[in-house]
Amino acid sequence: VMMAEFGITDRQAEAILNMRLRSLRKLEEMELRQEKDKLLAEQDELHKLLDSPARQRTRLKRDLASLRKEYGEDTPLGRRRTTIAEAAPTVEFSMDAMIEKAPVTVILSQKGWIRGASGHEPLDREYKYKEGDGPAFALHAQTTDKLLIAADNGRFFTLGCDKLPGARGFGEPIRTMLDIDAEAQIIAVVVHRPKTQLLLAATSGKGFAALTDEILAETRKGRQVVNLKDKVRLRVVREIAEAHDHVAVVGDNRKLVVFNLEELPMMARGQGVALQRYRDGGLADAITFRLEDGLSWQMGGKGDRTRTETDIWQWKVARGAAGRMPPQGFPRDNKF
Repeated sequence: VMMAEFGITDRQAEAILNMRLRSLRKLEEMELRQEKDKLLAEQDELHKLLDSPARQRTRLKRDLASLRKEYGEDTPLGRRRTTIAEAAPTVEFSMDAMIEKAPVTVILSQKGWIRGASGHEPLDREYKYKEGDGPAFALHAQTTDKLLIAADNGRFFTLGCDKLPGARGFGEPIRTMLDIDAEAQIIAVVVHRPKTQLLLAATSGKGFAALTDEILAETRKGRQVVNLKDKVRLRVVREIAEAHDHVAVVGDNRKLVVFNLEELPMMARGQGVALQRYRDGGLADAITFRLEDGLSWQMGGKGDRTRTETDIWQWKVARGAAGRMPPQGFPRDNKF
């Protein structure tokens, strides 16, 4: 085995086997002494180096020169391997672009169960609800749209239509998706349209206009848009069409005022300004319209009859006035 492993002759192998163990120990002792002498010499050199600042500077110069020689800019190891250039232009990418666009019908029940039916179903279609529940909101949207959900405590929430549960069952409670207070009531569901304005009005008679882009919420907790005091609640959330130029406000006392839309300030958050003055009660409803087209409202009874009043000069006053009784035939529930 020894001959095959080390490539020695038969005589050499026999000589090794006949060598005394004492001789082997002698060889090992010689190696240890040599290593000791080497370490002692190194120790002596290090002590001299620590005791002499001049030696330290000399050592540093020598080491730096050695490193420069090995890793200098012109050496294979020190030469730059990468190039420096201007960064490529950044590309903005939205995750919304990954959502497949498809029509969807959003259904929200009175008790806050939400679902999305594929396609644009008739909004007056009868859907099934849990016992004791019923319809509240139904609207058409796209899966790429975002919903603006307004609660009567003045907070707005955002929910992507692509996250809506299917319409085969009753849907899911919206409060499992958004942190809406248990006491708060949902008063409006609006599809977000960029640069669209909303009319926001509270029961106190104060209100303002807000851009939908500025009230989008980024978290489940939503965004406080309308600041409310005491028992005041947010009552009206309506889209303002581009052609609209006037605002109509009616109170619980059935007094109606009409004023120019330019008097309504644009705000991102706050209480707003006084739209109508009250002695008793508060704001019942508000809407924007085009003066040339007249003020319209839904008639009572069966059918979808609408009445339009074009001669409204007697209700046109400055913002914040008390107003006067509405035209004959105005709904008894004081809703447009």
